[in-house]
Amino acid sequence: MPTKEEIKKFSSLIEDIAKKLDCEYLDAITHHCKETGLEIEIAAILISPTLKSKIREQAEAQNLIKKTSKLPI
Repeated sequence: MPTKEEIKKFSSLIEDIAKKLDCEYLDAITHHCKETGLEIEIAAILISPTLKSKIREQAEAQNLIKKTSKLPI
């Protein structure tokens, strides 16, 4: 089981890759896995809840998944 520090470090790395390559978060994760040889299943465990919500938002914007209803803030 990964530690909170490992999860935080991985999520930060993925966000940096996404900004550097100007790509989606899922693309950044697959790019990182290809470059380092990290298994996708392991990467899935390392994704933080914050990063998961960002991935969900991107997927909803691209109509890859159904949009969830949100309460107005």
